[in-house]
Amino acid sequence: MEPIYTAVVTAKGGRDGHIKSSDGVLDLDLRKPKEMGGEGGAYTNPEQLFAGAYGACYLGALGSVAKKHDIDVSEATVDVHIIFNKDDNAFALSGELHVKIPGISVEEAQTLANKAHVVCPYSKATRGSMDVKVIAE
Repeated sequence: MEPIYTAVVTAKGGRDGHIKSSDGVLDLDLRKPKEMGGEGGAYTNPEQLFAGAYGACYLGALGSVAKKHDIDVSEATVDVHIIFNKDDNAFALSGELHVKIPGISVEEAQTLANKAHVVCPYSKATRGSMDVKVIAE
């Protein structure tokens, strides 16, 4: 494997902490959502950040797959649901990718969505360790 880019982000304080990227572009306070016993408010959390990153990466993979089939997905969207689950005394993440591709049937969209899920680096990274459902709408 040949490295192309390395992102570096420093985290401090855990879920009620702060993150900052090495270039200073990302510089955010984090707080637990109310559903997890936190104060909520105008803060982000690790699940939102993961969902945003996953969605952006997934749409890139969808674009690559669609280009091979001469299908325009420039108006496609994906709503990424990252679910924080508790099972007995353990915690685990699961996810859902709700994919919308205007101009094609839901069946065609599901086929493309599944192909993108195979090649997306975030999907590859979570495969086998996180249940992720891909749902074309």
